[in-house]
Amino acid sequence: MTALYQFQINPKLDLVLERTIDVPVELVWKVWTTPEHIKPWFCPKPWSVTHCEIDLRPGGVFKTTMRSPEGQEFPNAGCYLEVVPLKRLVFTDTLEPGFRPAQNPFFTAVLELTANGKGGTHYKAIAIHRDPEGAKKHEEMGFYDGWGTVVTQMVEYIKAGHVK
Repeated sequence: MTALYQFQINPKLDLVLERTIDVPVELVWKVWTTPEHIKPWFCPKPWSVTHCEIDLRPGGVFKTTMRSPEGQEFPNAGCYLEVVPLKRLVFTDTLEPGFRPAQNPFFTAVLELTANGKGGTHYKAIAIHRDPEGAKKHEEMGFYDGWGTVVTQMVEYIKAGHVK
């Protein structure tokens, strides 16, 4: 399957995190698409993921439950819009599984992975928002620090040999 569209960044609506990481794209893909591999790194510690459900196909579920250090749980459910193995994942909380409209949409995420030819990965995560207020709220919630921490945790998890 090839990408359905070429996404254009809108700096008023989109938050972007880009890094070159020194782990192979195949392992990055695996930890992003396997529930047991999502749980250890997907939210900044001391937060944790207590549940993850993945149906890796357009319209399929991407669901996580995050737990705060105080024990409060935050379920997040959405669906995949696009799945291009080893290259791109697009998922959203704007739609629930089966492309059903969600009650409280917040953003759509685009994850783009490119092998860098040196055994590493160019990692690009984009959070797409409906309006500038939503983008600002997400940025103020700690998008850059939080998503950056998560990438670091993901790389550490892969390098620790938890995924083959």
